[in-house]
Amino acid sequence: MFILLTVAIAPGLALFSYLYLRKQIAKEPSRTLFHAFMYGAIMTFPILFIQHVFEEEHVFSNEFLRNVLFTSSLEEFFKWIIIFILVYKIIDFEDAYDGILYGASVSLGFATVENILYLLSFGLDTAFIRALLPVSSHALFGVVMGYYFGKAKFSIESEKGRWVWIAFLAPFTLHAFYNAILFLYDYWLYLMIPFMLFLWWFGLTRVKYAHTFAMQQFRKKINAKPENPST
Repeated sequence: MFILLTVAIAPGLALFSYLYLRKQIAKEPSRTLFHAFMYGAIMTFPILFIQHVFEEEHVFSNEFLRNVLFTSSLEEFFKWIIIFILVYKIIDFEDAYDGILYGASVSLGFATVENILYLLSFGLDTAFIRALLPVSSHALFGVVMGYYFGKAKFSIESEKGRWVWIAFLAPFTLHAFYNAILFLYDYWLYLMIPFMLFLWWFGLTRVKYAHTFAMQQFRKKINAKPENPST
């Protein structure tokens, strides 16, 4: 059991560690990020419950509609609403990169619990492919969501609403494409490899942009500080 939990948690921890250490200026408090991670972990259970109820009640007769559009929108909406209500509305971002960290924390909380439950059901044989695909993809969806929340936080008032909605629509679109590829069954691998390469490129460029913007903000703060009067 210990080995299984370690294998299930390790991919998410490794990805978050990279994002956290990537920030070269003031780090977010680890306690605050842990809370965000726990929000994501807890939301796994209502999501699974809703999915189970909809499946048992045969709400969607179309399998594609259920597995691609409904699942993607449900999972990304829960992440989005948690970040919007419990992070974006309450916590003061020091810079735009904080959005990346909070988005990744919430998303990896969900991905880690989902990974634990999956490995408990299907065993360690699937651990490697899950680390490469579901865990890393959820992390990158969270990075994209957090990036746009970070943009919203530091945009002028008239543009904030637009970026907040893009913070939902962008990861939802990526997630829907990911699920649609899995729906192809026999041909999924041929499309998944280029899609994951694109997803990594897109996610890491958001990390780069957010980090660059954060550094610019940091330099402005430093330059704006008045010099100490000579004695």
